[in-house]
Amino acid sequence: MQPRWLPLPSSANENIAAVSDTDVAAPQIAPNSGAGAGAGASEPPAAATADVAALLARVNLFAGLPPVYLRRVAALGEMVPFAKGTQIFAEGAPGDKVYLIAEGAVRIGRQVSGMGEEALAVLQAGDYFGEMALIDDFPRSADATAHENCRLFVIGKQQLQDLLFVDRDLAYDLLWSFVRTLSGRLRGSNDKMTFLAVTSKF
Repeated sequence: MQPRWLPLPSSANENIAAVSDTDVAAPQIAPNSGAGAGAGASEPPAAATADVAALLARVNLFAGLPPVYLRRVAALGEMVPFAKGTQIFAEGAPGDKVYLIAEGAVRIGRQVSGMGEEALAVLQAGDYFGEMALIDDFPRSADATAHENCRLFVIGKQQLQDLLFVDRDLAYDLLWSFVRTLSGRLRGSNDKMTFLAVTSKF
């Protein structure tokens, strides 16, 4: 027995035509929030994935990773502008993000009672900070402030941990990169301490 197709009323046809001629807006996905008080609006992560991957390739922590891994990491975060003088995070705040400097400079310092801020370092484009948040749950050990207008690529700790949990090869490569980076920093600190110990004798 053949199915019977019933004609639609003319009003229904008009409604269908009206819907098909109407532009339907695509849903907007809000970017990750909480990059820092005073931060500007973040850029769409997918819009500059290739540029971010190129930035990651120049950073010691991610240098040496294959391009496919760099793109995966680049897709996790967002590019956030900070105006000069904006505090990115404060000493004692929870450490839940790592920051890569795309443009500008960031000052790392601590507040000293009776003296004000003691600047520990001024980081430039290509540097990164806050990476210890990726391996421990301790609060921030210093303040981070925009030394000048800057753009930072911000990666959330939870997002990166989720990626590393499902991609063990990437986790292995990134772990060794992290170990090499920490080893280099410890060696540099030891050299400075040795220099200070020797020069203090004269």
